[in-house]
Amino acid sequence: MTIGVVGLGYVGVTLTAALADKGFVVHGADVSPQVIDTLSQGRSHIFEPGVDDIFRDRVGTTVHVAAELPKDTVDVAVISVSTPVDESTRRPNLANLAAAARNVAATCRPGTLVVVRSTVPVGTSRRVVLPELRAAWGDDVKLVMAPERTIQGQALRELVELPQVVGGLDEASLQAGIAFFSGLAHTVVPVSDLETAELVKLSNNCHTDLIYSFGNEIALIAEQHGLDPLEVIKAANVDYPRPDLSKPGYVGGGCLSKDPYIMLDSAGDYQPFLVGRARELNEFLPVHVAETVVRLLGELRGQTRGLRLAVLGWAYKGWPPTDDMRGTPIATMMPIFSAAGITVTGHDPMVTDDVIRQYGGEPVSLDKAFTDSDAVLVINDHPDYRAIEVADKLGDARPALIFDSWRILDGDAVKAAGIRYAGLGYLPREKSEVTA
Repeated sequence: MTIGVVGLGYVGVTLTAALADKGFVVHGADVSPQVIDTLSQGRSHIFEPGVDDIFRDRVGTTVHVAAELPKDTVDVAVISVSTPVDESTRRPNLANLAAAARNVAATCRPGTLVVVRSTVPVGTSRRVVLPELRAAWGDDVKLVMAPERTIQGQALRELVELPQVVGGLDEASLQAGIAFFSGLAHTVVPVSDLETAELVKLSNNCHTDLIYSFGNEIALIAEQHGLDPLEVIKAANVDYPRPDLSKPGYVGGGCLSKDPYIMLDSAGDYQPFLVGRARELNEFLPVHVAETVVRLLGELRGQTRGLRLAVLGWAYKGWPPTDDMRGTPIATMMPIFSAAGITVTGHDPMVTDDVIRQYGGEPVSLDKAFTDSDAVLVINDHPDYRAIEVADKLGDARPALIFDSWRILDGDAVKAAGIRYAGLGYLPREKSEVTA
């Protein structure tokens, strides 16, 4: 089969690579000339293990990229364009999806199987995509919704190993969708309609956001009592048969930072109790940490203006490694540091110096981060940071504070060096405070 993929962002480019690796001929289309140019050279514009290798080996033979799909060529057209959420209204913008549907209708034959892969509010495939196809093709439409559910860093494996959920416009559409995805994945899960498949994706991601938010809630409560949230969570989970509690941590990325708002947009007259509040809590966490770092620095140094803070980890997560800056905590933190007069330096094994500068930081080496800073803030848990031996990094001039968000450093070694050690929800009281 010959497949078309419209939209070569993270979802589209990983799907293109996975399909090509399974022997499909794939035509990718994207409106960005820079994306097309990079992929045409056999290089990926996003970091994802394995994708570069496939493009390097297959581009120009079984993988082709252009601004549009070739006329009347593909058997299946997958729409994987972005559906961003407006920063002010928090409403999803579906203009890219409608444009992609028009493009597919104009370049593909009637009866071509169309797959909506983008994350959308419930009802969108029927309300936005279907009319564009019927306007051009009449009733000769096959349409399915098959949500993307991969994790960054493992996408090529998960596209094959994770069950692919498929909901169809009608029985003919559903059977065509099942046949297509059976050529990619081990398991296909058919559901009764387009809307069910749309809600599956939102349910998965909002549940994840909710689970993480509860770990963050525990951390913030533990902090009020000078307790160790990791000790609380570990003890709560030991041989206990109910679902494990999640460790606290920042919750960002392209999906979890926007899909809850798409779920809220899908709720109709119902006002959800949990989804919005969980997202609000997860968005509050970076603000709370930034304000805590500023407060602790002020207490330790007597003031904050003119101090230097080294931030380790600018991508939204460290494991699996990624260079994705969508939903990164540093974007929320920087205005707080700037208002306090703190100079922020930055290091990330995956993120370029130019990106660090774009977010307002000054690139710094890992060694300099510990010897030329008043404080160090570890934001993500990249393996390079997990491997740090703190004693080996310290010089005569030492930071007053190390805020280790994920608690991946040797806290005892930090404290033995005379440095204040803290983490998410972890602000242990001094002995004098406890005895008093």
